Amino acid sequence: QLHVVESGGGLVQSGGSLRLSCAASRFRLDSYTVGWFRQAPGKEREAVSCISNSGGGTYYADSVKGRFTISKDTTKNTMSLQMNSLKPEDTAVYYCAADIYVGTTCGPIPDSYWGQGIQVTVSS
Repeated sequence: QLHVVESGGGLVQSGGSLRLSCAASRFRLDSYTVGWFRQAPGKEREAVSCISNSGGGTYYADSVKGRFTISKDTTKNTMSLQMNSLKPEDTAVYYCAADIYVGTTCGPIPDSYWGQGIQVTVSS
């Protein structure tokens, strides 16, 4: 069973930065498409950013384009999401997911694996 664990969340002021990391175990990140999703209170889960197994394909939600950058470190078997110019509306629980699809959009499949989630809070 694939296993992913998120780290790096927390509280930051508007305009600040955070870097989320997702550590993978029992599988290689370069074998699966992986990504970040978030869910704010009272809202549906949405895709934030995803990256293909090769790293050649990426997706960003319109709301984060130009502010967030997804990357993979194959030597450490980790995936990161650098979040800059954070806004209060970025406040949510962020989830790392593996074995998803990415193209013009990004999303989970029935067999996707999810981390426990990590809180990101941006104060105004």
